[in-house]
Amino acid sequence: MQLSVVIPMYNEAGRIGPSLERIVEYLRGRSGAGGFEIIVVDDGSRDGTVAVVEQFRTCAPELRLIRFSQNRGKGAAVRAGMIAATGEAVLFSDADLSTPIEEVEGALRHLSEGCDLVIGSRALAGSQIVARQSCLRESMGKLFNRLLRVSLSIPFRDTQCGFKLFRGDAARDLFRRAQIDGFAFDVEVILLAMRLGYAVHEIPVRWINDPNSKVRLLRHSTQMLGDLWRIRRGLAAQPLRRAG
Repeated sequence: MQLSVVIPMYNEAGRIGPSLERIVEYLRGRSGAGGFEIIVVDDGSRDGTVAVVEQFRTCAPELRLIRFSQNRGKGAAVRAGMIAATGEAVLFSDADLSTPIEEVEGALRHLSEGCDLVIGSRALAGSQIVARQSCLRESMGKLFNRLLRVSLSIPFRDTQCGFKLFRGDAARDLFRRAQIDGFAFDVEVILLAMRLGYAVHEIPVRWINDPNSKVRLLRHSTQMLGDLWRIRRGLAAQPLRRAG
């Protein structure tokens, strides 16, 4: 099964190089696996992120780069990469690799068993939290997921972990419909998948908190609450039918 790995990035000059090295080394070494591509989407970085990626491309022909001229948001960056991906399986991974790339093997097994979307979760039994977030961030995350379960009937325990694997045609169908540019894009895509009848499964993963998170609690929490209202209104207003 050919794998596409989509990585959104914004001002990641300090860590994108080591992350790409780790991903390429791992994917090249997978015994008996299909081919792979890595799609890095730069969301208008202002540091040397693009230069680091361009340099890395000289020794990694599997790497593709999509650039935004200005910062549009994580959701917009992931959407561009997902639509451009050509793999039979498409993984979205955060640039910091808080969920190690090796966790893709468990997700791929579920995809081969008929799942269309596999959600990496930090909240299930069996998850391994090597380094935790601060108490405030962890509490805010749990509160956000309770809100989702109550207001949008999402049954999953962790919608915001930056590690999700899609069947390729499902990814392209879902992200062509998605509209949220901010951090709540995961919620929109999961809801779309549920409404369209795609098989969604949540699995425990290994996770290591990166203290240099780009999420700003007050600003982004307020933005996400506004996005939830837009998601609910948008899904209620449009009839949904699966592509194909």
